[in-house]
Amino acid sequence: MTESPPKGMPQIIPYLYYEDAGVAIEFMERAFGFEVVDAFKNPDGGAVMHATVKTGIGIIFVGPGMESFGTHATPDPEHVASMAYVFVDDVDAHYIRAQAAGAQVRAKLHEHFSGNRQYTVSDPGGHRWTFAQPV
Repeated sequence: MTESPPKGMPQIIPYLYYEDAGVAIEFMERAFGFEVVDAFKNPDGGAVMHATVKTGIGIIFVGPGMESFGTHATPDPEHVASMAYVFVDDVDAHYIRAQAAGAQVRAKLHEHFSGNRQYTVSDPGGHRWTFAQPV
């Protein structure tokens, strides 16, 4: 039996679905500073079918969704059922970067009662992201 999870992978990995995973990955690089670990395209040379992106030790899977799994892009970007919460080293600079790249601000940068300085945005696929730094 092999190790679970594979060496270097966290035990839990969010999987986010987008109508165009390639465009989503480019946005994550530009707006959030994420790094692409790998991206697999449809064999016909077309769309990204699965990708792994990371920031620090955090990993997220990205894809267009698959009928066989019953997954698809978010149909209503105004109401979502999940959100990614990501800690960063400089939340103020991160906020400026995300805004400049066109992230839709849902909650401006503020001191949250949890003790974190944070903000929340939506990406072009409608997914919510909260980026935070402990105060």
